[in-house]
Amino acid sequence: MSQASAKTPRRPATQAAHLGRDPAQFLGAVNTPVFRASTIVFPTVAELEAAARGDHPGISYGLHGLPTVRDLQAAVAELEGGHAAFAVPSGLTATTLPLLALLRAGDHLLVTDSVYGPTRRFCDLHLRRFGVEVDYYDPLAGAAIERAFKPNTRVVFTESPGSLTFEVQDIPAIAEVAHARGAKVVLDNTWATPLFFRAFDHGVDVSVHAATKYLGGHSDVLLGLIVTNAATQPQLQRLWTDIGVTASTDDCFLGLRGLRTLPLRLERHQRSALEIARWLQARPEVSEVIYPALPGARGHELWKRDFTGATGLFGVVLHPVAKARIDAMLDGMQLFAMGWSWGGFESLIIPIAPEHVRTATRWDAGGPCLRLHVGLEDTADLIDDLAAGFARLAG
Repeated sequence: MSQASAKTPRRPATQAAHLGRDPAQFLGAVNTPVFRASTIVFPTVAELEAAARGDHPGISYGLHGLPTVRDLQAAVAELEGGHAAFAVPSGLTATTLPLLALLRAGDHLLVTDSVYGPTRRFCDLHLRRFGVEVDYYDPLAGAAIERAFKPNTRVVFTESPGSLTFEVQDIPAIAEVAHARGAKVVLDNTWATPLFFRAFDHGVDVSVHAATKYLGGHSDVLLGLIVTNAATQPQLQRLWTDIGVTASTDDCFLGLRGLRTLPLRLERHQRSALEIARWLQARPEVSEVIYPALPGARGHELWKRDFTGATGLFGVVLHPVAKARIDAMLDGMQLFAMGWSWGGFESLIIPIAPEHVRTATRWDAGGPCLRLHVGLEDTADLIDDLAAGFARLAG
């Protein structure tokens, strides 16, 4: 565990460049080196015993606390305004570990109906098996979520915007209700990153990130980060330590590397995504573009109130068309590849069917849906690729 420092606050772009590194510790190296170690030895019995009690100021074992891991944790915690952060091997680990730490048999969990599919699967298949009640709620409920609370509700799991359908949740309203009822709020903040949504300023207790995506930024690392406030840190640290999960020092090095360019990359993702979203709005094949940063789009007013920027992931609803025509469009794409992740430098496109996974709300957009991730390529080339795709769609 690494705690956020108490240094004078800097602007986010400066923080991203400087947090989590101290060249004076490592022979002047600009970047924290990769440390590979398992066994840590101690010169005295007293220091060995102190390490066993958790009182030793240094590292006691290589599983937790190597400098590369520690520095990434400290950087992300401070960037998001949290108290502490924990690095884990994947974004899915980041979403599931807080639920395991904060819930026990007999507790009730509320989960947004727009939640990431694997998180839903974990709740349905495993938390229920452990005796946790799980219910899903309308992501647009806001303060009306109070009607879904039970006496044993302990956690509300949010995701804003949803990574398939992009509903922007009223996180402050949800947090106010949850805290009045003694429940914690967990947010999957992967879409916005710590740069564009300061989770703890809006009442969140635990913020989780699939750092595989924008924080890593290069589609070459699997990494998750859990950021906590002071109240939830002990429970998360205990489970993180006891269950034996941490990210490798090599992956944390890549996470730190990605952090350095995050502000520049996100600025480009947002600018390009807005340009392409506006172009798509004018296409006759498109019924709706679901991108919160787009004026007039679903969720725009809440996004404008709470967020400081937008990333490159959004949805498109087409007018009704045969699946074979969509397949023809997508099979021939040259720059927009098909893949399940997002947040890297490359553009992606996939067909999605949210209606098949909803349980608390009904999703009916009126036509087939695509999800686009706009990467760092030239937008003129990306638009050419989409235009050719629409020509194939038309047959």
